Amino acid sequence: MTDKAIEETDTALTPPQGHKTRQRAHHKLLAAGLFGSSIEWYDFFLYGTAAALVFPHVFFPDASALMGTLLSFSTFWAGFIARPLGGLIAGHYGDKYGRKPAVLTCLLLMGAATFLIGCLPGTAQIGIWAPILLVALRFVQGLACGGQWGGIVLLLTESANPKRRGFSGTFGQIGVSLGIILGNLAFLAATAAISTEAFFAWGWRIPFLFSALLFPVVWYIHTKVEDTPEFRELQQHTANSAARVVRAPLAQALTRHWRTVLLASGLMAAINAFLYINIAGILSYGTTELGHSRNDLLRISLLATAISAGFIMWGGHLSDKIGRRPVVLIGAALIALWAFPYFWLVNTGSLIWCFVAVTVGSLFSSLTYGPIAAYIGELFAPNVRYSAASVSYQLSAITVSGGTPFIMTALIAQTGSTTWVSAFIAAMGALTVLCAALLPETNSEAVRNDPATLPGQPATP
Repeated sequence: MTDKAIEETDTALTPPQGHKTRQRAHHKLLAAGLFGSSIEWYDFFLYGTAAALVFPHVFFPDASALMGTLLSFSTFWAGFIARPLGGLIAGHYGDKYGRKPAVLTCLLLMGAATFLIGCLPGTAQIGIWAPILLVALRFVQGLACGGQWGGIVLLLTESANPKRRGFSGTFGQIGVSLGIILGNLAFLAATAAISTEAFFAWGWRIPFLFSALLFPVVWYIHTKVEDTPEFRELQQHTANSAARVVRAPLAQALTRHWRTVLLASGLMAAINAFLYINIAGILSYGTTELGHSRNDLLRISLLATAISAGFIMWGGHLSDKIGRRPVVLIGAALIALWAFPYFWLVNTGSLIWCFVAVTVGSLFSSLTYGPIAAYIGELFAPNVRYSAASVSYQLSAITVSGGTPFIMTALIAQTGSTTWVSAFIAAMGALTVLCAALLPETNSEAVRNDPATLPGQPATP
């Protein structure tokens, strides 16, 4: 009875076609979302690894070691400053004209910007123009990244069986983990294949040039993937139901739903703070302060991310079974509790304990991150969902993500200790717990037990 009712609900949201055909189409969509998201995040995170290891030497060669790292991380921040703007633009047009065209535009921008970074001459060749162009291209990366997240996760969740949106959304979320893995593998392969001198001279460019792999993904999505059933349903009502159409979705999202936008942004605070300390801050701290080799730290990051990737999918699946909010609350509380033990283990100087610290923290962060795609989207009505979800997600990027490696480096330089960095992580964990506690549950027990009730909000006038 329950399974049949769920299938009927799912069928109502999809075009009239055979069940197997719909299933195959959705599996292709999951694969396209996973691959596209992975390459997109590979491009974006690749910059963070390069900012910690390479860019101080290539683009800020005359600065001291500390100042070169701070300047490099400040350019890293530029991408996060641009992300909310990208989310605003893509969300506005994605709610008016469709999720698919917005996603395609963002993927093209990301691939082009990353490829051009790989072609960019250093300061030794073109002087001050090198860091200026680097910041400009990083800004374009941020615009693209800001718009793609909302589009990809909505393509996945709005096309899924309504009772499995949490799990389906993780195919976009897990792209973060795979992007980190691919980026680390690219740098490990480059450093293993050539000498250190050659790596700093030209080898670091190779991972950036691999971003050309995004273009076949763009072509596949353009030719094989349809827009979401929920958006197509809204389009069908455009001519005869003004209550279902929003002419200025961005304005409505910001004016009518600003409180929910701010609280949804806070859901990302713990995840973002911990993630960027893990993938960029520790890489810089471990090589400059603890004397570890960059390859050892890249391997730790690679293994920890691979182990924790499954927790993202499990977190999304669990949110389909017990609700979105409990999973987020548990994961964020564990991040806050792990903040001080994390650096106690890292500061032992042991690579084994460093691996334990990074891996355990990654598991907690992944548990929190899994339900986010479905949860943030379901907090808003379909006709303003792209705009509101994108702004929520990217607002946290500019306030927490981009500045975290810079803040970590500055705090350690100022105090000579990691205590305040731990306090910062704990505070971000507490902020996520508070925001989750204040937000409504979109997949409550009543929704989970009623096959005819869909999680999330209805369309609003």
